[in-house]
Amino acid sequence: MTALRLSTVDLSDHQPGRPIVVLGPSLGTSVTALWGTCAALLADHADVVGWDLPGHGTGTPVDAAFSVEDLADAVAAIVDDLRDTRGHVPIHYAGDSVGGAVGLALALRHPHLLSTATLACTGARIGTEESWRDRAATVRSGGVEAVVEGSLERWFGPGFRDREPAAVADLIAALRACDAESYARVCEALGAFDIRESLPRIVTPIRLIAGRDDVATPVDGMEFVAERVPSGRLRVLDGVGHLAPIEAPQIVADEIVAGLDAAGSATAAQTYARGMSVRRQVAGEDWVDRAVAATTPFTADFQDFITRYAWGSVWTRPGLDRRSRSMITITALVARGHQHELAMHIRAGLTNGLSREEIREVLMNAAIYCGVPDANTAFRIAQSVFDELDAT
Repeated sequence: MTALRLSTVDLSDHQPGRPIVVLGPSLGTSVTALWGTCAALLADHADVVGWDLPGHGTGTPVDAAFSVEDLADAVAAIVDDLRDTRGHVPIHYAGDSVGGAVGLALALRHPHLLSTATLACTGARIGTEESWRDRAATVRSGGVEAVVEGSLERWFGPGFRDREPAAVADLIAALRACDAESYARVCEALGAFDIRESLPRIVTPIRLIAGRDDVATPVDGMEFVAERVPSGRLRVLDGVGHLAPIEAPQIVADEIVAGLDAAGSATAAQTYARGMSVRRQVAGEDWVDRAVAATTPFTADFQDFITRYAWGSVWTRPGLDRRSRSMITITALVARGHQHELAMHIRAGLTNGLSREEIREVLMNAAIYCGVPDANTAFRIAQSVFDELDAT
């Protein structure tokens, strides 16, 4: 696999403080040809930024293998760059087909980055490995021209080619302009993609859009995703095939705007993003990754609550530094006997600048004011943490 850097396209004017919608394309299209009409409808609500697949549209061709997860990580890098330049505004993702699969992987691998996602005509598993391998071989031997007619048959619902010939012509031109090897590499990435068992771990609110006449990613596959993602909801569009953003741009834009509204204010999103950042800095990446991975529909609201309020509202207050908050937290956990949390916060105390000697003094103080038996247990836990760190 290889690290990817994806090209981006601004699809609206930038206005400071607005949420950002990041758009992902389908195989064989460019983000401009697929999302241009929909992006114009979104421009009054958000900054709109698209990305192109390797060798598609503005994307740089590649000749090395990559995965859908690699694409998701590359989109996460785009989001990080946007936040560096435009501030911690809410980020909403929307994608079609492979762009939708990237959205699922993004929500799974980088849940703290997104406020919501709107995913169209996609799936947690699309097609079969054999079928994608065959398509890759076809394009390598005959170029992308070899898949033009088949794409015309699969892409659109009944009558769309007659109603919107200009839009169809733009999409076919984008397909013909694709780099054949890059197209084949996307096929192989889709052939290896399968996150069906991981869907219940997704905590990002997901709005799903299916085309009733989509033969590439049928409705039942979208229903499978909606039933297993805890916050998933599905809308099925009659007369729509595989490219909903161009076939039904107003409806797709309305779904994205509804997601923007449902996500709440920018302040709430900023608090969550800030809280997740501090949580990872203090508790550690591994601890937070395990907590996120273990999230269920039953615990999702609680995970959101502690991220926003404990980490995003209290740990970020300016009145105390993190060393002081660690000392207070360790003392409170000793007093209440919360041994599981204590081990994590002893590690966090070290991260926040406490020495082992200072942690010892905190526990000595706790022995007087919280009780010797509780402090005895705390010393044992602290020693086990130190021993574990020394062994690595």
